[in-house]
Amino acid sequence: MTRPLRAMMELPPERTRDFKGSALRLVKRLTPQRGLTAAVLLLGVGGIAIGVIGPRILGHATDLLFNGVIGRELPAGLTKEQAVEAARARGDGTFADLLSGMNVVPGAGVDFHAIGRTLLLALGLYLVAALLIWVQARLLNVTVQRTMVTLRADVEAKVHRLPLSYFDTRQRGEVLSRVTNDVDNIQSSLSMTISQLLTSVLTVLAVLVMMMTISPLLTGITVLVVPLSLWATRTITRRSQRLFVAQWRNTGRLNAHIEETYSGFTVVKTFGHRALAQERFGDLNADVYQASLGAQFLSGLISPVTTFIGNISYVAVAVVGGLQVATGQITLGGIQAFIQYVRQFNQPLTQVAGMYNTMQSGIASAERVFDLLDTDEQSPDPPAPVRVPDRAAGRVEFEHVDFAYRPGTPVISDLSLVAEPGSTVAIVGPTGAGKTTLVNLLMRFYEVDAGRILIDGVDITSMRRQDVRSRIGMVLQDTWLFGGTIYDNIAFGRPGASSDEVIAAATAAHVDRFVHTLPDGYQTVVNDDGGNVSAGEKQLITIARAFLARPHLLILDEATSSVDTRTELLIQQATTELRRTRTSFIIAHRLSTIRDADVILVMEAGRIVESGTHQELLARHGEYWEMTRA
Repeated sequence: MTRPLRAMMELPPERTRDFKGSALRLVKRLTPQRGLTAAVLLLGVGGIAIGVIGPRILGHATDLLFNGVIGRELPAGLTKEQAVEAARARGDGTFADLLSGMNVVPGAGVDFHAIGRTLLLALGLYLVAALLIWVQARLLNVTVQRTMVTLRADVEAKVHRLPLSYFDTRQRGEVLSRVTNDVDNIQSSLSMTISQLLTSVLTVLAVLVMMMTISPLLTGITVLVVPLSLWATRTITRRSQRLFVAQWRNTGRLNAHIEETYSGFTVVKTFGHRALAQERFGDLNADVYQASLGAQFLSGLISPVTTFIGNISYVAVAVVGGLQVATGQITLGGIQAFIQYVRQFNQPLTQVAGMYNTMQSGIASAERVFDLLDTDEQSPDPPAPVRVPDRAAGRVEFEHVDFAYRPGTPVISDLSLVAEPGSTVAIVGPTGAGKTTLVNLLMRFYEVDAGRILIDGVDITSMRRQDVRSRIGMVLQDTWLFGGTIYDNIAFGRPGASSDEVIAAATAAHVDRFVHTLPDGYQTVVNDDGGNVSAGEKQLITIARAFLARPHLLILDEATSSVDTRTELLIQQATTELRRTRTSFIIAHRLSTIRDADVILVMEAGRIVESGTHQELLARHGEYWEMTRA
């Protein structure tokens, strides 16, 4: 055994691991499909019940054949009792014992017609059983797929209800791994394990009943080794469970690294970190390999161990059963049927043990998905939300607002400000001063710890988040475009807008200026990676999207940071026209973009240290004046 494998096998168990609870919770998700589930159970019972009768019928055919062969050798006209007495009289006690346990007719040969009818009956039963099991498999597949559709919908809905802080504190690739890889793994595991588990349990019960009707003694021998199989399975699975948890945890970390590397591939190449990224990938990939190898190695031991234990009972039944046939306690066909039942009895146990690795893997993924579903959600909207009139003025007021991302580390402290309707408020300050946090609070991406924020005199916490955000147009420093045409990306700002309105917004944001230089014009396909458009042009597209939304409030968070000087002047001209009837907040490092702002707020450490117009602040020779000289 390799050192990494041994090290993974010696890992301490996961404290948050709840295999039984997660398994039961996963099974409970099948309850909405209780009708199909009941049909699956009935079909399984019917198919397996008919199928297990087959060996008994085949055993009867063997008895017919054997009785005919032995009866043909006996003198005709004798009864079976007379033939047994005759055998004992000549000292052949073994043959007499064998003959006493048979339903033989002396002088009668093999009844091939009876054997044929028996075999046709067995064939018919096997065909019916196969049909029932096939229908059961189809219905089970429908049940699982419907359950997974609901689970995916629940995960998607949950993601939209999570606070922004959840995504700010986790790697995006890790979250994506739970939503995609883990859900897909649950689906494949659920399909395999439910089918095999249901079939195996029903088969074991049905076979057990049939074996009892043949020989209670042999049944006891067969069942005697079951506890040994369960003990071996439990011992191995205790060691492999934590490795499956580690496998999917490490898979999430690997996906997070891959997503980050590919998203910032240009940066990685530019700064020569290709070797470092590959080394990190190798380490994470090795973690996945080691955990997967240990999990699969240990769980792979279950099948051969249980098979070996099952073969012990098989040998014991063959020996004891042979002695019982010789002494007339059981017929040859009976022992043949019983041996077939032993195989049918041990096979499901081996299958369940063999698929336990799949079940453990699925439960490990289910636990990660349930952890996502159990995450605390953002506070619900008020039951009776207040609505601001559509023609509201757009007055924004911060009253003694306090906020901290982490308790004890304040980012905003006792901040108060008023943005009058139609005014432009510029917010400047060093990195970490709280400028973007201010915008996040206004958008209700985060909730204030103290104080309140009002729009037209209404506390935003008394409004639905959707109502607050629908009134605000926001252009961020980091652009976001989805895979689609330039036209579709602009139209995303207001679904249902006419093509003339989309073109007008593009013209206002000076997108129309460069679109006509592209071969496909507005139908040019773009995505977040850019490709055929520059960073500045991507920013212009997002600004056009905000223009089309016709917001009451406008937020530009470093919106011109990726734009050249000439494009910046064009945007300033367009935003000046846009801001005439809207309250606007501009966050910028380039002071040239905020000279005409009605109010400039200078922030430091979450507080407003200066406020006034450009000329007023220059005259004070304070913080703003120092920034202009830098």
